[in-house]
Amino acid sequence: MAEQIARREQIREVAGSLFSERGYHATTVRGIARELNLQGGSLYAHIASKEDVLWEIVERAAREFLERVAPIASERGSASERLTRMIAEHVRIVAGHTSDATVFFHEWRFLGGERRQRVIEQRDAYEAAFRKVISEGVRSGEFRPADPKLAALAVLSTVNWTYQWYRPGGELAPDEVAAGFADLLLRGLCKEDER
Repeated sequence: MAEQIARREQIREVAGSLFSERGYHATTVRGIARELNLQGGSLYAHIASKEDVLWEIVERAAREFLERVAPIASERGSASERLTRMIAEHVRIVAGHTSDATVFFHEWRFLGGERRQRVIEQRDAYEAAFRKVISEGVRSGEFRPADPKLAALAVLSTVNWTYQWYRPGGELAPDEVAAGFADLLLRGLCKEDER
């Protein structure tokens, strides 16, 4: 059983790397098997379909974002403190799992029916956590009047793009990237006297 779980994790990692580099459609089951030194057909002993592997990657990434970042929205503290922590946690996830983040942000669209709908629901719930904090900051007067939906989209667009350029061991550590993003984004949201 442990061997089967380990093999499935290897498949997920290899598939995630290939989906990230080449895209879902350009990655074949045979290509995944080749990377694992398996025969194409023997891969099906471990997975039912290529989409099942995509679903595992996307669902796991969505769950990690929701479990680690979204609860911060309901914690105590000022809106800027919570938003700063949410940004930091989001960047840490992307920096720690760049291939999975790439697949999550782009390849989820290739999921079918119910799976695709589930990802949309998870994405909407995640965005709602950011809107909640921004709305509370606007209501309390900590943030200047801003459309919470547009502000949340601006924050998420900025931090989501990290997967494109961030490289482990690069010039900036994940926490430095997050602090820089939080500083820039909060300068746009906070009132002059709150900065």
